[in-house]
Amino acid sequence: MLSYILRRVMHGVVSIIGASMLIFVISRMSGDPIVLLLPVDAPQSAIDAMRETMGLDRPIWMQYLIFAGKALTGDFGNSYRWQMPALNLVLDRLPATIELALSALLFSIMLAVPLGVLSAVNRGGWIDTVGKGFAMLGQAMPGFWVGLLLILVFSVHLNWLPAFGAGGVSHIILPAIALGWYPVAAQTRIIRSAMLDVLDSDYIRMGRALGAPERLLVWKYAFRNAAVPLVTVLGVYFASMLGGAFVVEVIFAWPGLGRTVVEAVFARDFPVVQAGVLFTSVLFVVSNLLVDLSYGLIDPRIRHG
Repeated sequence: MLSYILRRVMHGVVSIIGASMLIFVISRMSGDPIVLLLPVDAPQSAIDAMRETMGLDRPIWMQYLIFAGKALTGDFGNSYRWQMPALNLVLDRLPATIELALSALLFSIMLAVPLGVLSAVNRGGWIDTVGKGFAMLGQAMPGFWVGLLLILVFSVHLNWLPAFGAGGVSHIILPAIALGWYPVAAQTRIIRSAMLDVLDSDYIRMGRALGAPERLLVWKYAFRNAAVPLVTVLGVYFASMLGGAFVVEVIFAWPGLGRTVVEAVFARDFPVVQAGVLFTSVLFVVSNLLVDLSYGLIDPRIRHG
């Protein structure tokens, strides 16, 4: 078991290092931040001095080594735009993103579980057809398009919910639906497939032969076993929602980490982009690591594979 954990941890470390290199190089492909920080008529001497002060005059490999060394101590530098430590800014905006991701995950579970169970119980019926159609529709509609539709219907035409900002429960409903829409499709398929396997098992047939209530067999016995595959991948869905929140936060002006990173990209604020993306990558890797460990605990064969 220890070797299994060490292998997964090493894979996670390699993934984080790769993500840090990738975002470091890509962020610098967006342009020179000096152009935005100094007036257009600034003399070349001022530009060179500013570039030297910010360490942008060194080779990119040396810049990365300096960045990596400081990042290990939690120092990602100061934001060019917000004039504060980049890590503090990320930690300040992260709770709003986590709140949105958790709300979206809760929405997806509340919708996918009954839809998947009812589709399996009524296999081949109209509920099953609606469930499979809904799953296909969910995967065909990207989150940003769903968000725009929700704003158009519930904010513009019906005026039921606010279209942007944060403040109360009403503000998080639309962005949570937009972010959780796609995972509903995948979770519905997982629940339906697992339920079909469990409903065909011998102990369920025995329960029916003994006259046990169908509702008891479905929700207490069958669903308990069918939910195992979904529970083990909830960490992956949560991590994917953290990454997918970038677009949704921009559409709904949600004051989270994703929107901050997008603003930093346009401002060529390298420290904030690097800190935000790397922090999200760490959360994603940790979530996947916990999922891998849960698989190992559930199925001992995986630990020795």
